Amino acid sequence: MKTILAYGDSLTYGANPRPDGLRHAYENRWPSVLEQGLGDNVRVIAEGLGGRTTAFDDGSASSDRNGARILPVLLDSHKPLDLVIVMLGSNDLKPAIHGRAITASYGIRKLIQVVRGHFVNPGEVTPKLLIVSPPHLVPTRHAEMGLHFGGDAAIAESKLMAGYYRTRAQEYGAEFYDAADVAHADPLDGVHLDPANTRAIGTGLVPVVKSLLGL
Repeated sequence: MKTILAYGDSLTYGANPRPDGLRHAYENRWPSVLEQGLGDNVRVIAEGLGGRTTAFDDGSASSDRNGARILPVLLDSHKPLDLVIVMLGSNDLKPAIHGRAITASYGIRKLIQVVRGHFVNPGEVTPKLLIVSPPHLVPTRHAEMGLHFGGDAAIAESKLMAGYYRTRAQEYGAEFYDAADVAHADPLDGVHLDPANTRAIGTGLVPVVKSLLGL
């Protein structure tokens, strides 16, 4: 049995772009679609939290959204792991966090370092690592969400993420995937995905993960 940790934010959780919408059904979340596509001998553990950043604090949150601080706990909770997939950074673009794609990529670098430095006990094997750049932000009719995420400036920064993330992955020998190639945010809130686009990420990752794990 192969075990994969899918580490992300509300896009991994399955948040609905409708302000009053329910969480997407289990079968429509991208980790579930990925697991189904990989077959019976693979388990995908979804660890998605709305508002989670790569490595930065959010003082307005009721739970710890700092991805770098929480990740070691989850690595211990779910080990042994064959692969860690990280898709974070959209929340980093909020002006209240830092608002820059390059800085989000430094947070991704920190997460890579956390994974690579965590498995040091005798007999432990460091899992493979796949960095996923999230779908771009888009213009929205939801004025408050648009302002919360930084408006046009954040949309422009979101389009720079893939380039920076690819560089960070190459620096550390991690694999890279650009989810913006297959999925697009819903204009209802400009950030989150409808069921079809959420599923598209899982489907798009299937051949990548199969190759990584030799399936």
